Amino acid sequence: MSDTTTQPPRIAFVCVQNAGRSQMATAFAKRERERRGLDVTVLTGGTHPADAVHDEVIGAMADLGIDLSGRTPREITTDELRSCDYVATMGCSTLDLPADVDVRDWALDDPDGEAPDRVHDIRDEIESRVSALFDELEAERGMGA
Repeated sequence: MSDTTTQPPRIAFVCVQNAGRSQMATAFAKRERERRGLDVTVLTGGTHPADAVHDEVIGAMADLGIDLSGRTPREITTDELRSCDYVATMGCSTLDLPADVDVRDWALDDPDGEAPDRVHDIRDEIESRVSALFDELEAERGMGA
């Protein structure tokens, strides 16, 4: 876990393929970080990354003006996760991390292969959870205005 007195908080968004839910969460987290003017490190990755972000996810995010077409799924290491203050898994957690890492399993459905309306519902739920996490982060750490 990072030292809160000297290092910005670190948040990771993780799923198996890093091709859908975690990519959406990361994009929303980066947007929240900018909107709120916070110093927060955002990481993402998967335990078994896919070759590309799912097309339906790219489309759903494009509907909000967020371009994920250039993103590539990546593997996230245990060391990266251990360095985080918060780790949000998307419904597929098998992580074994120290007790000082706040791990949350958001239990979200996988958007891969789903109809656009269902992908939009999953996307909107992720956006809401990321916003709530940033509200909590600001309150706990006295960040923001």
